[in-house]
Amino acid sequence: MDSTMMDAMSKDMMSMPGMDTMDMSVLQACMDACSACEQACTVCSTQMMSCAPACMNCADMCNTMMRAMMRMQGMTPATMMSMLDACIAMCQLCMDECMEHADHSEVCKMCAQACKACMDACMDVRSMIMKAA
Repeated sequence: MDSTMMDAMSKDMMSMPGMDTMDMSVLQACMDACSACEQACTVCSTQMMSCAPACMNCADMCNTMMRAMMRMQGMTPATMMSMLDACIAMCQLCMDECMEHADHSEVCKMCAQACKACMDACMDVRSMIMKAA
């Protein structure tokens, strides 16, 4: 995301109660991780292994999380926490499913790693919101 978009998001966020102390670089890292996870899960879902449904659902969740983070208007800390919790749970499920195939599928291994990175990034944003509250 370019700096103009990040500046606009930052200004929107500063006007929301409880969101004025958010570090935009942490949000950016989370959006990037969601995007990477969405892409990895989409590729993995084409492998036709038993993890495909989890990968498709995770891709959708990561896309939704990323879109919600870019549309900060109307976002409250409670809503953001719920969205982050859902994304973390979906990434965990997908990662666990893909790890079952990671020994014989590089795609599943890559997907599991992307899910882990996305979970970590979402947890960082979640921690930041908790500190701000």
